[in-house]
Amino acid sequence: MFNRRNAFVGWLVLTAAKPIAKQKARQAAKSKRTGVVGATLAGVGAAVGALMFWRKRRGGESPSS
Repeated sequence: MFNRRNAFVGWLVLTAAKPIAKQKARQAAKSKRTGVVGATLAGVGAAVGALMFWRKRRGGESPSS
């Protein structure tokens, strides 16, 4: 059953929960940004490592002519 008292209690809960939800969203966005930076640096490091490995392997080959 839905009445004015239940509607008021629901409104109070939503009103109280909004600031908490906004704060948690801001914290999640901040941590996601730092996670993206870390992932980008890891990707660049992996690419550089792969290129160095490939260059070292390629440099060790003897000419075929």
